[in-house]
Amino acid sequence: MGRQKILLDKLARFFQIRNLLLRQALAECLGTLILVMFGCGAVAQLVLSEGTHALFLTVNFAFGFAATLGILVCGQVSGGHLNPAVTFSLCLLGRDRWRKFPMFFLFQTIGAFFGAAVIFALYYDALWDHPASFNVTGPSATAGIFATYPAKHLTVLNGLFDQIIGTAALIVCILAIVDPYNNPIPQGLEAFTVGFVVLVIGLSMGLNSGYAVNPARDFGPRLFTALAGWGSEVFTAGQGWFLVPLCAPFIGATIGTIVYQLMVGFHVEGEVRDRKENIEDENLRLSDVNTNSKSNSNGKDS
Repeated sequence: MGRQKILLDKLARFFQIRNLLLRQALAECLGTLILVMFGCGAVAQLVLSEGTHALFLTVNFAFGFAATLGILVCGQVSGGHLNPAVTFSLCLLGRDRWRKFPMFFLFQTIGAFFGAAVIFALYYDALWDHPASFNVTGPSATAGIFATYPAKHLTVLNGLFDQIIGTAALIVCILAIVDPYNNPIPQGLEAFTVGFVVLVIGLSMGLNSGYAVNPARDFGPRLFTALAGWGSEVFTAGQGWFLVPLCAPFIGATIGTIVYQLMVGFHVEGEVRDRKENIEDENLRLSDVNTNSKSNSNGKDS
């Protein structure tokens, strides 16, 4: 055991990354990989088994619990964003530096890419056994296992609105969860609460296009499918649909941040600020009274 401990210590020192931003980005990469691996794995079971081994409900539960597990894995290191829209929102509020945003976006996308690769390898034989192995569109298409595509009834405009509303709802709930002034969640339960939010969004907003509400979760697997055999059609299907889940979540994040701050955030923060100012004023008055009383007593003594 002594030699093993020494070897492990040497490996830990060799592989330790001292750059904080890079460490956080790597943690986000792993957390997003877990989100996509478990979430898309549930979709793969539903599609490839043609409903015998999964349901729409189980897919939503899988994504909810996958978000929880992803946050638990990387939360202490990076905050467990798993979503560029969340990072973007926190940067807007000044809680994170803007230099984090492109770095997190890149590594979240890489994590999502490799999460899709894991599921592709896991269900490789089942994919080849499926009648529409590498179809992007159609009733038996398999590209939707990895990335989102619009339903037949959905227009691009309605899809844009769908992603904006879904992301705005996600951001409002997450800001409430991480707001220390607004009924704070007990420490350690934040990840479970965020997972519950993802589950609720999936159960209520999943019909139109599968509720990506996450540019990295959609673009990373989409890029993988383009390289793995589905081809460039993954970017042209649905009149260039891939741009909607790539861009709309940032609009939704902006709207969600503004809505939460205007309706809740500024007010609860203001109450705390007012209390602090009142306490400071009282302390100042007390110090003035004490100073005056001391000066008066000194004058009488003289």
